[in-house]
Amino acid sequence: MQPSGKIRYFEAPPPKPPAPAVTKAAAHSEFLRTGRIARHKPIWFPEERRYLTHEEVAERTGKRLEAAGERSHDRINSFHRSIQFPKIIFHRTLDERPHLGYCHVTAARTLLARRIPVSWSFYIANFVAEIGEEDTFFERISPFNSRMYFAVALEGQPGKLQINRSIRRNGLLFKTDDPMEAIKNVLMLGTSHDALREIIKKL
Repeated sequence: MQPSGKIRYFEAPPPKPPAPAVTKAAAHSEFLRTGRIARHKPIWFPEERRYLTHEEVAERTGKRLEAAGERSHDRINSFHRSIQFPKIIFHRTLDERPHLGYCHVTAARTLLARRIPVSWSFYIANFVAEIGEEDTFFERISPFNSRMYFAVALEGQPGKLQINRSIRRNGLLFKTDDPMEAIKNVLMLGTSHDALREIIKKL
C-alpha cells in the first residue's frame, strides 16, 4: 500500500495479439446467428492493474540507467586505444520519484585551461535539470526530455567526494541532451593530444 500523496505506478499486462479483422459480412452473419454484436474487449480492465511498489520502480529504472551507462562507456572506449576510461557504473534514483534517476559512467582526472588538474565524473540522467550551486545537486527537474548527459568537477577523497566549485559555482564541465556531443566532450576531457583533439572536434 503506497502512502497517500505518493506517485503510484501500475504494471499493465503485456499487450494481447490483435484480434483478427472481422469483415462486415461476417459480423452481419454472426448477428443473424446469435443475435449479438461482437465487440472487442480492451487490452486490460482497471481491475487487472497491478500497482508497483516504489522499490520495484526504482529497480527497473536502475537497470535501464545502467544499461545506458554500459553502452555509453563502450562507445567512449572504442574511439581510440590511447583514450581509455575506467568503467565505474552505478545509479541513484530520486526520492519520491523512483522513475527518475541518474547513472555514473566513468571518472578521470584531466588538465583544464591554465593546466589546472581537475578530477571529474560523467553521468547520464533520464530527466533534465539544472545543477545546483548550493547543497542541492539537482534543481528545477523536468521529466519531459528523455536524457541529460553531464560531467562535474569533484574534489575530496573516494567515498567523500563533493562538487569542486572552484571551476564554476555548480562545478559543471558540460551538459547536453545530445549523446554524440556528450561523447565528444568526454573524449576532449580525456586527451591532451592536439592531433586527437582536432579529430574529435570534427566528429
